[in-house]
Amino acid sequence: MLGMISKEGRDDEQERKGVCNDEVSASIMFSRGVLSCLKYLEAVPWTEEEEEKLRSLFTRLKFDDATSRDILARLYSQQSTDAHQNLTRHLVSSITTCSEANARNELKSLVKGLLCKSSVYEEQPDVNQEDFYALANLVQVDNINWQLEILLDRQMAEEFVDQWAHQRNLLKMHERASPMVRYELSRVSATLFIAMGTRKLHCRSEARSALLQAWFGPMLLDFGWLQRCRKGLDMKALEEAMGQTLLTLPLKEQYVLFMEWFQCFSKHGTECPNLSKAFQILWGRSFLRGSETHAIESR
Repeated sequence: MLGMISKEGRDDEQERKGVCNDEVSASIMFSRGVLSCLKYLEAVPWTEEEEEKLRSLFTRLKFDDATSRDILARLYSQQSTDAHQNLTRHLVSSITTCSEANARNELKSLVKGLLCKSSVYEEQPDVNQEDFYALANLVQVDNINWQLEILLDRQMAEEFVDQWAHQRNLLKMHERASPMVRYELSRVSATLFIAMGTRKLHCRSEARSALLQAWFGPMLLDFGWLQRCRKGLDMKALEEAMGQTLLTLPLKEQYVLFMEWFQCFSKHGTECPNLSKAFQILWGRSFLRGSETHAIESR
């Protein structure tokens, strides 16, 4: 009996050793298989679907191998936030100094898609608005329009309003320049008016006042050109936004600017924006409610 038990015990031990050897062999073969797969994945391009699967895999599993580190280096950036900002600054600067028109427009579309908040990319570099404002003083007007669209998308355009309102050199240029050059300048103002009139851009009263004092008159002159060459500009939205923006000013300032519009519209008709709806609101505020205002001020 003891002999039988002893023999049975030896048989069990040998069986266990055999199983262990099989497991070790399988483990070695599995590890080699995994390493082979990793080497293949590191050496070939990935589709977007494959890249997402790899990201998911490497968040759940850990592979101790140089090849896996090479794959991780492709999946995740090791650069600092400053490096990302420098890259963004370099991209924007390169575009604004690009001399080939077709290439510049193509790159504008590319970078705007990368930087806008609605981008398909989950992680985005921070945009330094000071860099944008510094570049805005150095580049062509069509590039300023592009930069402004990015700033508006990121809700960073408040300072731009202050800067645009005090562009004395550009205002002097507007007085002497051809209609096509003036047109590009007024496109910048049009973008700001639409953003403010539709509540997408919130500025201090002083900033709104300075902007309108500077660029409302030029906009009246260039409105006809904007209608003929819209470049995606919604003229009805512009008319509505101009009126709504004017109505955010103190009544005394509204009156002066609306009278400027009234005189322009009476001479040039549809070459000027139609601000009749907003003018009616001013009329109601100024006259029909005059007694209410007097009652409030006399309290």
